[in-house]
Order: sequence, then C-alpha cells, then structure tokens
Amino acid sequence: NIIRKIRAKAPDASICGDVIVGFPGESEEAFQRTLDLMEEVKFDNLNTFAYSPRPNTEAADWDNQIPPEVQSERLQRVQALAVTHALERSQRYLGRVVEVLVEDRNPKNGDEVMGRTRQGRQVFFPGNVDELKGEYAIVKIVEARTWSLVGAIVDNVK
Repeated sequence: NIIRKIRAKAPDASICGDVIVGFPGESEEAFQRTLDLMEEVKFDNLNTFAYSPRPNTEAADWDNQIPPEVQSERLQRVQALAVTHALERSQRYLGRVVEVLVEDRNPKNGDEVMGRTRQGRQVFFPGNVDELKGEYAIVKIVEARTWSLVGAIVDNVK
C-alpha cells in the first residue's frame, strides 16, 4: 500500500489524518476496519470526531443513525489508540540530534523556545527566543511526549 511505500523511502515521514466515527450505518465491522487501519499506519497525529448530523445534508435524514453512546464509546477507543501511536512515533526521536526551526517562546515556560522538526513534530528546549526565533537549531531529543518532544540545544545553525 501507499503508506508502506512512503515509509520505505522516508521512514520519518509524518503521516496524519482525520477519522469520523459513528457515521449513519457504520457497523461494528466497519469500525473495526478503522482500528485495523490505524494499527497498520500508526499515524503521527490523528484528528478524531464523532459524526453529528448537519442540516440540509442527506445523512442527517437517514434512518440508521448511530446512538450517541455507541459513537462516544467508539470515539474513546479511536482516541486511546491514536494517543498510543502518537507516543510510539515520538519515541523514535529519543536520543537523536535533529534540526529544529525555532518559531516562538514556549507559552508555558518563558525560559524555553518551541519549534518544529522537518516532520512537523513540536520541540521544546531551553533557549533565548530573541536570538533563536526564525533560526534553525541543532537539538538533542531527551524526552518524548505524545504530541511533542523535549530537547537540549547542541548548536545554532545560521
């Protein structure tokens, strides 16, 4: 499949997507195929939603609406798996030295800056935002979080 081809050529490619659970007529079997796809792809980031009817759309009038409690349970299962995979994908960076484009100050810690790897993974590390904003920094990753990484600056690249 296309994901295997991408990962063969670019193992660090960031694969992201969207999942809507509970669309009218979604069977448990169809939902299980969504989970199976998630297991195969292991998305770096997955936006997840429960279906909600919208006025003037065909599906809003279908008789086979999925009960809210089923939608909620399916959404929780998808989100739990998405978190597991995101952390797994973050952990591949542990111990690596990566190039990070510094974007701004960490809003939760003024002594840190935040930036992104070439794959879009957010990285936080100690640094002076006035010196580093808009610059590339060489950063060693020391902690992997579900949606971000923590590092220590090794060098500035101008």
